[in-house]
Amino acid sequence: MSAAVAIVGGGIGGLTAALCLAHRGFDVDIIEQAAVLTEVGAGLQLSPNASRILGELGLLDALESVWTEPDAITLVDGKSLRALARVPSGRFARDRWRAPYGVLHRASLQRILISAVTAEPRCRLHLGHRIEGDAEQAIATIVGRTPALIIGADGIWSRLRNAIAGAGTVQFSGNVAWRMTVTRDAAAGLLQPDRVTAFLGARAHLVAYPLREIDGFNLVAIIEGKETDGVWVGKDSEVRRRDYLEAFSTWNNDLQTLLKNAEAPTYWPLCTVTDGAWQDEQKTVLIGDAAHAMTPFAAQGAAMAIEDADALAACLGDANDIGEALRAFEATRRPRIAQVRRRAAFNRFAYHARGPFRLGRDIVLSMKAPEALAADFDWLYGYGAPER
Repeated sequence: MSAAVAIVGGGIGGLTAALCLAHRGFDVDIIEQAAVLTEVGAGLQLSPNASRILGELGLLDALESVWTEPDAITLVDGKSLRALARVPSGRFARDRWRAPYGVLHRASLQRILISAVTAEPRCRLHLGHRIEGDAEQAIATIVGRTPALIIGADGIWSRLRNAIAGAGTVQFSGNVAWRMTVTRDAAAGLLQPDRVTAFLGARAHLVAYPLREIDGFNLVAIIEGKETDGVWVGKDSEVRRRDYLEAFSTWNNDLQTLLKNAEAPTYWPLCTVTDGAWQDEQKTVLIGDAAHAMTPFAAQGAAMAIEDADALAACLGDANDIGEALRAFEATRRPRIAQVRRRAAFNRFAYHARGPFRLGRDIVLSMKAPEALAADFDWLYGYGAPER
Protein backbone atom coordinates (compact mmCIF):
# COMPACT_ATOMS: atom_id res chain seq x y z
CA MET A 1 0.00 0.00 0.00
CA SER A 2 1.26 3.48 -0.88
CA ALA A 3 -0.45 6.70 0.18
CA ALA A 4 0.16 10.26 1.28
CA VAL A 5 0.62 10.48 5.05
CA ALA A 6 0.46 13.53 7.31
CA ILE A 7 2.17 13.53 10.71
CA VAL A 8 1.15 16.13 13.28
CA GLY A 9 4.11 16.78 15.58
CA GLY A 10 7.79 17.20 14.78
CA GLY A 11 9.29 15.62 17.88
CA ILE A 12 11.32 12.43 18.14
CA GLY A 13 8.35 10.14 17.42
CA GLY A 14 6.99 12.17 14.51
CA LEU A 15 10.34 12.57 12.77
CA THR A 16 11.22 8.91 13.24
CA ALA A 17 7.83 7.91 11.85
CA ALA A 18 8.41 10.11 8.80
CA LEU A 19 11.72 8.39 8.07
CA CYS A 20 10.33 4.89 8.64
CA LEU A 21 7.43 5.59 6.28
CA ALA A 22 9.62 7.24 3.64
CA HIS A 23 11.90 4.20 3.64
CA ARG A 24 8.82 2.11 2.77
CA GLY A 25 7.84 4.35 -0.13
CA PHE A 26 5.30 6.68 1.49
CA ASP A 27 5.17 10.41 0.83
CA VAL A 28 5.06 12.20 4.18
CA ASP A 29 4.18 15.71 5.35
CA ILE A 30 5.20 16.64 8.90
CA ILE A 31 3.25 19.54 10.41
CA GLU A 32 4.70 21.24 13.48
CA GLN A 33 3.29 24.25 15.29
CA ALA A 34 6.69 25.57 16.37
CA ALA A 35 8.42 27.92 13.92
CA VAL A 36 11.78 26.40 14.91
CA LEU A 37 12.23 22.85 16.11
CA THR A 38 13.86 22.74 19.52
CA GLU A 39 13.84 19.86 21.98
CA VAL A 40 12.68 20.62 25.52
CA GLY A 41 14.72 18.93 28.23
CA ALA A 42 18.32 17.81 28.33
CA GLY A 43 19.42 14.21 28.42
CA LEU A 44 18.04 11.09 26.81
CA GLN A 45 18.79 7.40 27.19
CA LEU A 46 18.56 5.39 23.98
CA SER A 47 18.36 1.73 24.91
CA PRO A 48 19.15 -0.98 22.33
CA ASN A 49 15.51 -1.52 21.34
CA ALA A 50 15.42 2.11 20.13
CA SER A 51 18.97 2.49 18.81
CA ARG A 52 18.48 -0.63 16.69
CA ILE A 53 15.67 1.08 14.76
CA LEU A 54 17.63 4.32 14.37
CA GLY A 55 20.55 2.28 13.11
CA GLU A 56 18.33 0.64 10.50
CA LEU A 57 17.45 4.15 9.34
CA GLY A 58 21.14 4.84 8.76
CA LEU A 59 21.60 7.17 11.74
CA LEU A 60 24.03 5.20 13.89
CA ASP A 61 27.21 6.93 12.67
CA ALA A 62 25.71 10.34 13.45
CA LEU A 63 24.61 9.15 16.90
CA GLU A 64 28.02 7.69 17.69
CA SER A 65 29.62 11.05 16.90
CA VAL A 66 27.77 12.74 19.78
CA TRP A 67 26.72 10.17 22.36
CA THR A 68 28.38 8.17 25.12
CA GLU A 69 27.98 4.42 25.49
CA PRO A 70 28.20 3.84 29.26
CA ASP A 71 30.03 0.79 30.50
CA ALA A 72 27.35 0.04 33.07
CA ILE A 73 24.03 1.02 34.59
CA THR A 74 24.37 1.06 38.37
CA LEU A 75 21.97 1.30 41.31
CA VAL A 76 23.36 3.09 44.37
CA ASP A 77 21.97 3.91 47.80
CA GLY A 78 21.40 7.68 47.87
CA LYS A 79 22.32 8.01 51.53
CA SER A 80 25.33 5.74 51.98
CA LEU A 81 26.48 5.67 48.31
CA ARG A 82 26.73 1.90 48.67
CA ALA A 83 26.52 0.10 45.33
CA LEU A 84 23.42 -2.09 45.13
CA ALA A 85 23.53 -3.53 41.63
CA ARG A 86 25.28 -3.25 38.29
CA VAL A 87 24.01 -4.05 34.79
CA PRO A 88 26.83 -4.18 32.23
CA SER A 89 26.40 -2.11 29.08
CA GLY A 90 28.91 -0.75 26.54
CA ARG A 91 30.37 -3.60 24.48
CA PHE A 92 28.24 -6.03 26.46
CA ALA A 93 25.03 -4.35 25.25
CA ARG A 94 26.10 -4.58 21.61
CA ASP A 95 26.93 -8.26 22.01
CA ARG A 96 23.91 -9.32 24.04
CA TRP A 97 21.15 -7.15 22.58
CA ARG A 98 22.70 -6.60 19.12
CA ALA A 99 22.52 -2.80 19.42
CA PRO A 100 24.18 -0.09 21.53
CA TYR A 101 22.98 1.68 24.65
CA GLY A 102 23.75 5.39 24.34
CA VAL A 103 23.13 8.59 26.30
CA LEU A 104 23.04 12.00 24.64
CA HIS A 105 21.47 15.42 24.66
CA ARG A 106 17.90 15.37 23.34
CA ALA A 107 18.73 18.30 21.07
CA SER A 108 21.43 16.21 19.40
CA LEU A 109 18.98 13.46 18.47
CA GLN A 110 16.53 16.10 17.27
CA ARG A 111 19.19 17.64 14.99
CA ILE A 112 20.12 14.23 13.57
CA LEU A 113 16.50 13.40 12.81
CA ILE A 114 15.80 16.82 11.26
CA SER A 115 18.87 16.49 9.04
CA ALA A 116 17.75 13.07 7.86
CA VAL A 117 14.17 14.23 7.21
CA THR A 118 15.40 17.29 5.32
CA ALA A 119 17.60 15.10 3.12
CA GLU A 120 14.79 12.62 2.42
CA PRO A 121 12.95 13.57 -0.83
CA ARG A 122 9.76 11.82 0.28
CA CYS A 123 9.46 14.01 3.40
CA ARG A 124 8.26 17.61 3.60
CA LEU A 125 8.50 19.55 6.86
CA HIS A 126 5.99 22.35 7.52
CA LEU A 127 6.90 24.54 10.50
CA GLY A 128 4.82 27.19 12.22
CA HIS A 129 1.43 25.62 11.54
CA ARG A 130 -1.07 24.84 14.29
CA ILE A 131 -3.89 22.40 13.56
CA GLU A 132 -7.24 23.91 14.49
CA GLY A 133 -10.76 22.60 13.90
CA ASP A 134 -11.15 19.77 11.42
CA ALA A 135 -7.71 18.16 11.19
CA GLU A 136 -8.10 16.76 7.68
CA GLN A 137 -9.22 20.06 6.22
CA ALA A 138 -6.55 22.03 8.11
CA ILE A 139 -3.81 19.67 6.94
CA ALA A 140 -5.00 19.77 3.32
CA THR A 141 -4.83 23.58 3.43
CA ILE A 142 -1.28 23.52 4.79
CA VAL A 143 0.25 20.81 2.60
CA GLY A 144 -1.85 21.13 -0.54
CA ARG A 145 -3.22 17.58 -0.58
CA THR A 146 -5.67 15.50 1.42
CA PRO A 147 -3.82 12.84 3.40
CA ALA A 148 -4.92 9.22 3.30
CA LEU A 149 -3.64 8.82 6.87
CA ILE A 150 -3.14 11.25 9.76
CA ILE A 151 -0.68 10.33 12.51
CA GLY A 152 -0.90 12.15 15.83
CA ALA A 153 2.62 12.41 17.20
CA ASP A 154 1.82 15.61 19.07
CA GLY A 155 2.71 14.53 22.57
CA ILE A 156 0.89 14.13 25.84
CA TRP A 157 -1.33 17.19 25.29
CA SER A 158 -2.31 15.89 21.84
CA ARG A 159 -5.04 17.72 19.95
CA LEU A 160 -5.40 14.78 17.56
CA ARG A 161 -6.49 12.63 20.51
CA ASN A 162 -9.76 14.59 20.54
CA ALA A 163 -10.61 13.16 17.12
CA ILE A 164 -10.60 9.57 18.36
CA ALA A 165 -13.65 8.30 20.24
CA GLY A 166 -12.73 6.57 23.49
CA ALA A 167 -9.15 7.84 23.56
CA GLY A 168 -7.35 8.02 26.89
CA THR A 169 -7.10 11.10 29.07
CA VAL A 170 -4.21 12.84 30.79
CA GLN A 171 -3.75 12.25 34.51
CA PHE A 172 -1.11 13.32 37.03
CA SER A 173 1.05 10.40 38.21
CA GLY A 174 1.80 11.72 41.69
CA ASN A 175 5.44 12.39 40.87
CA VAL A 176 7.41 15.43 39.73
CA ALA A 177 10.71 15.33 37.84
CA TRP A 178 13.39 17.97 38.26
CA ARG A 179 15.79 18.14 35.32
CA MET A 180 19.12 19.90 35.30
CA THR A 181 22.69 19.64 34.05
CA VAL A 182 25.94 20.03 35.97
CA THR A 183 29.53 20.42 34.85
CA ARG A 184 32.10 17.67 35.08
CA ASP A 185 34.02 19.73 37.66
CA ALA A 186 30.96 20.19 39.86
CA ALA A 187 30.38 16.44 39.90
CA ALA A 188 34.03 15.42 40.30
CA GLY A 189 34.47 12.44 42.60
CA LEU A 190 30.72 11.90 42.86
CA LEU A 191 29.45 11.02 39.38
CA GLN A 192 31.26 8.66 37.03
CA PRO A 193 31.54 9.58 33.32
CA ASP A 194 31.43 5.95 32.18
CA ARG A 195 28.05 4.94 33.61
CA VAL A 196 24.41 5.67 34.19
CA THR A 197 23.81 5.88 37.93
CA ALA A 198 20.45 5.67 39.68
CA PHE A 199 20.64 6.80 43.31
CA LEU A 200 17.72 5.34 45.28
CA GLY A 201 15.95 6.59 48.38
CA ALA A 202 12.61 6.63 50.18
CA ARG A 203 10.01 8.43 48.03
CA ALA A 204 12.67 9.81 45.65
CA HIS A 205 15.45 8.84 43.29
CA LEU A 206 18.08 10.57 41.16
CA VAL A 207 19.39 9.44 37.78
CA ALA A 208 22.70 10.82 36.48
CA TYR A 209 24.56 10.15 33.25
CA PRO A 210 27.22 11.89 31.14
CA LEU A 211 26.44 14.27 28.31
CA ARG A 212 29.40 14.39 25.97
CA GLU A 213 28.05 17.49 24.20
CA ILE A 214 28.35 19.68 27.33
CA ASP A 215 31.24 17.87 29.03
CA GLY A 216 29.00 17.38 32.02
CA PHE A 217 26.10 15.36 33.36
CA ASN A 218 22.35 15.22 33.01
CA LEU A 219 20.45 14.87 36.29
CA VAL A 220 16.84 13.84 36.72
CA ALA A 221 15.51 13.95 40.27
CA ILE A 222 12.07 12.39 40.72
CA ILE A 223 10.07 12.99 43.88
CA GLU A 224 6.55 12.56 45.11
CA GLY A 225 4.76 15.84 44.48
CA LYS A 226 1.56 17.78 44.07
CA GLU A 227 -0.34 18.44 40.89
CA THR A 228 0.55 21.82 39.40
CA ASP A 229 -2.47 22.96 37.43
CA GLY A 230 -1.53 21.19 34.23
CA VAL A 231 1.79 23.02 33.81
CA TRP A 232 3.99 20.73 31.74
CA VAL A 233 7.33 22.37 32.39
CA GLY A 234 8.15 25.21 34.72
CA LYS A 235 11.14 27.19 35.87
CA ASP A 236 12.57 26.95 39.32
CA SER A 237 10.74 28.75 42.11
CA GLU A 238 11.67 29.15 45.76
CA VAL A 239 8.68 27.18 47.05
CA ARG A 240 9.11 24.30 44.63
CA ARG A 241 12.86 24.20 45.17
CA ARG A 242 12.33 23.83 48.92
CA ASP A 243 10.03 20.87 48.28
CA TYR A 244 12.52 19.12 46.07
CA LEU A 245 15.52 19.72 48.32
CA GLU A 246 13.52 18.50 51.31
CA ALA A 247 12.94 15.19 49.52
CA PHE A 248 16.72 14.63 49.55
CA SER A 249 17.45 16.10 52.99
CA THR A 250 18.58 12.77 54.47
CA TRP A 251 20.75 11.84 51.49
CA ASN A 252 24.51 11.96 51.13
CA ASN A 253 25.75 15.50 51.80
CA ASP A 254 27.69 15.77 48.55
CA LEU A 255 24.63 14.78 46.52
CA GLN A 256 22.56 17.34 48.40
CA THR A 257 25.13 20.03 47.62
CA LEU A 258 25.15 19.04 43.93
CA LEU A 259 21.37 19.35 43.73
CA LYS A 260 21.31 22.60 45.66
CA ASN A 261 23.92 24.27 43.47
CA ALA A 262 22.58 23.08 40.09
CA GLU A 263 21.71 26.05 37.91
CA ALA A 264 18.30 26.64 36.32
CA PRO A 265 16.55 23.36 37.13
CA THR A 266 13.11 22.85 35.61
CA TYR A 267 10.24 20.87 37.07
CA TRP A 268 8.00 18.52 35.12
CA PRO A 269 4.77 17.17 36.63
CA LEU A 270 4.85 13.58 35.41
CA CYS A 271 1.58 12.81 33.67
CA THR A 272 0.34 9.70 31.91
CA VAL A 273 -2.39 8.93 29.40
CA THR A 274 -4.95 6.41 30.58
CA ASP A 275 -5.71 3.33 28.53
CA GLY A 276 -8.00 4.14 25.61
CA ALA A 277 -8.39 3.95 21.84
CA TRP A 278 -5.35 4.81 19.71
CA GLN A 279 -7.01 4.87 16.28
CA ASP A 280 -10.35 5.25 14.55
CA GLU A 281 -9.96 2.31 12.11
CA GLN A 282 -10.25 4.78 9.24
CA LYS A 283 -7.50 7.36 8.86
CA THR A 284 -6.28 8.69 12.23
CA VAL A 285 -3.84 7.02 14.63
CA LEU A 286 -1.85 8.13 17.67
CA ILE A 287 1.73 7.15 18.49
CA GLY A 288 4.11 7.79 21.38
CA ASP A 289 2.99 9.97 24.26
CA ALA A 290 -0.15 11.01 22.40
CA ALA A 291 -1.37 7.41 22.66
CA HIS A 292 0.17 6.04 25.84
CA ALA A 293 2.37 8.46 27.79
CA MET A 294 3.92 6.65 30.74
CA THR A 295 6.11 7.55 33.70
CA PRO A 296 9.87 7.55 33.05
CA PHE A 297 10.74 4.90 35.63
CA ALA A 298 11.82 2.50 32.89
CA ALA A 299 13.43 5.26 30.74
CA GLN A 300 11.36 4.12 27.76
CA GLY A 301 9.24 7.10 26.71
CA ALA A 302 11.25 8.02 23.62
CA ALA A 303 12.01 4.37 22.90
CA MET A 304 8.31 3.48 22.78
CA ALA A 305 7.64 6.33 20.33
CA ILE A 306 10.49 5.08 18.14
CA GLU A 307 9.18 1.51 18.31
CA ASP A 308 5.67 2.77 17.46
CA ALA A 309 7.01 4.57 14.40
CA ASP A 310 8.75 1.47 13.12
CA ALA A 311 5.79 -0.83 13.83
CA LEU A 312 3.25 1.49 12.21
CA ALA A 313 5.34 1.80 9.05
CA ALA A 314 5.66 -1.99 8.87
CA CYS A 315 1.91 -2.50 9.31
CA LEU A 316 1.11 0.08 6.64
CA GLY A 317 3.60 -1.48 4.26
CA ASP A 318 2.16 -4.98 4.71
CA ALA A 319 -1.59 -4.24 4.78
CA ASN A 320 -4.08 -3.98 1.94
CA ASP A 321 -5.84 -0.93 3.37
CA ILE A 322 -5.41 1.63 6.12
CA GLY A 323 -8.08 0.28 8.43
CA GLU A 324 -6.43 -3.14 8.41
CA ALA A 325 -3.03 -1.56 9.06
CA LEU A 326 -4.28 0.47 12.03
CA ARG A 327 -5.92 -2.55 13.63
CA ALA A 328 -2.73 -4.56 13.15
CA PHE A 329 -0.63 -1.78 14.63
CA GLU A 330 -2.75 -1.54 17.76
CA ALA A 331 -2.88 -5.31 18.18
CA THR A 332 0.91 -5.49 17.87
CA ARG A 333 1.76 -2.61 20.16
CA ARG A 334 -0.77 -2.88 23.00
CA PRO A 335 0.80 -5.94 24.71
CA ARG A 336 4.26 -4.40 24.44
CA ILE A 337 3.16 -1.05 25.90
CA ALA A 338 1.31 -2.80 28.72
CA GLN A 339 4.43 -4.79 29.58
CA VAL A 340 6.62 -1.67 29.66
CA ARG A 341 4.05 0.15 31.80
CA ARG A 342 4.14 -2.73 34.29
CA ARG A 343 7.92 -2.54 34.42
CA ALA A 344 7.78 1.22 35.03
CA ALA A 345 5.28 0.69 37.87
CA PHE A 346 7.52 -1.98 39.39
CA ASN A 347 10.57 0.29 39.17
CA ARG A 348 8.66 3.12 40.81
CA PHE A 349 7.89 0.86 43.76
CA ALA A 350 11.42 -0.55 43.95
CA TYR A 351 13.28 2.74 43.52
CA HIS A 352 11.25 4.58 46.18
CA ALA A 353 10.93 1.67 48.59
CA ARG A 354 11.30 2.27 52.30
CA GLY A 355 11.36 0.22 55.49
CA PRO A 356 11.24 -3.58 55.11
CA PHE A 357 10.59 -3.30 51.37
CA ARG A 358 13.84 -1.40 50.90
CA LEU A 359 15.77 -4.02 52.90
CA GLY A 360 14.21 -6.81 50.87
CA ARG A 361 15.03 -5.02 47.63
CA ASP A 362 18.66 -4.61 48.63
CA ILE A 363 18.99 -8.27 49.61
CA VAL A 364 17.51 -9.48 46.31
CA LEU A 365 19.76 -7.17 44.28
CA SER A 366 22.87 -8.25 46.20
CA MET A 367 22.20 -11.89 45.32
CA LYS A 368 22.11 -11.32 41.56
CA ALA A 369 25.23 -11.28 39.38
CA PRO A 370 25.50 -8.49 36.78
CA GLU A 371 24.87 -10.90 33.92
CA ALA A 372 21.75 -12.25 35.65
CA LEU A 373 20.44 -8.71 36.07
CA ALA A 374 21.13 -8.06 32.38
CA ALA A 375 19.09 -11.14 31.45
CA ASP A 376 16.08 -9.50 33.10
CA PHE A 377 16.22 -6.87 30.35
CA ASP A 378 16.31 -9.25 27.39
CA TRP A 379 12.58 -8.83 26.73
CA LEU A 380 12.96 -5.05 26.73
CA TYR A 381 16.33 -4.27 25.17
CA GLY A 382 16.41 -7.30 22.87
CA TYR A 383 13.09 -6.42 21.21
CA GLY A 384 13.47 -6.85 17.46
CA ALA A 385 17.01 -8.18 17.69
CA PRO A 386 18.17 -10.95 15.34
CA GLU A 387 18.71 -14.33 16.92
CA ARG A 388 22.05 -14.65 18.65
